[in-house]
Amino acid sequence: MPIIATPSDYRFPWYVRLFFWNQKRRYGGVLESARLWARMPKVFAALALLYGALDRRTSSIESTLRSLITVRVSLINGCHFCVDLNFFLVLRRGLDPEKLAAIADFDTSPLFSEREKAALAYAEAVTDSGRHPASKHFEQLRRHFDDDAIVELTALIAFQNLSSKFNAALGVEPQGFCPVIPKPKVEEDTP
Repeated sequence: MPIIATPSDYRFPWYVRLFFWNQKRRYGGVLESARLWARMPKVFAALALLYGALDRRTSSIESTLRSLITVRVSLINGCHFCVDLNFFLVLRRGLDPEKLAAIADFDTSPLFSEREKAALAYAEAVTDSGRHPASKHFEQLRRHFDDDAIVELTALIAFQNLSSKFNAALGVEPQGFCPVIPKPKVEEDTP
C-alpha cells in the first residue's frame, strides 16, 4: 500500500503534463512514481532530463547492460515498482528472460559476460551502503570500460539508487508491467 498517494485531481504545471503525455505514449499510463516526483515540478523536470541523458541511444554502454544495472540496484533496494518497470524495459530491449532470472547470481552464472559481471559487481558495491568500491572493481571495470564509461556507469548507478530508494520509502507499488519477477536474493544472517 502506498504511503503517500497523489490525488487524481492534483494539478500539475503544463510542462509536467508534457512529460506525462510522453509516459502515456510509452507505457500506456502515467507512472505513479512520476506523479509523486512531480509534486516538486522543477525537481521532477530536472530528474526526467537526467534520466534521458543517462538512458540515451548514443551511450557507450549498451542498453541491455544499463537495464541490467537498474534491475540489480532495484532488487537490492527492494523497490518493487522499479523491479517491475525495469524488468519490463530490459525484456523489451531483447534480453533473454533466462538471463534476467539469473541476475542475483550473475557472478557465477555463465550467462553473463565478463563485461556485465564487472559492471554488476561495481553496481552492488556502490549500492551497498556498508561497502565501497575497491581497487579490484576498478581493475575489472578498466578491462572493459574507459574512464568516461566508468563515470557514466557510476552516474547510472547513483541515479537508480536515488529513484529506487525514493520509491521504496514511499511504498510505490508495481504497476503490472512485468508479470513474472523473481524474488530478491537475501543474505541469511547466521546466529
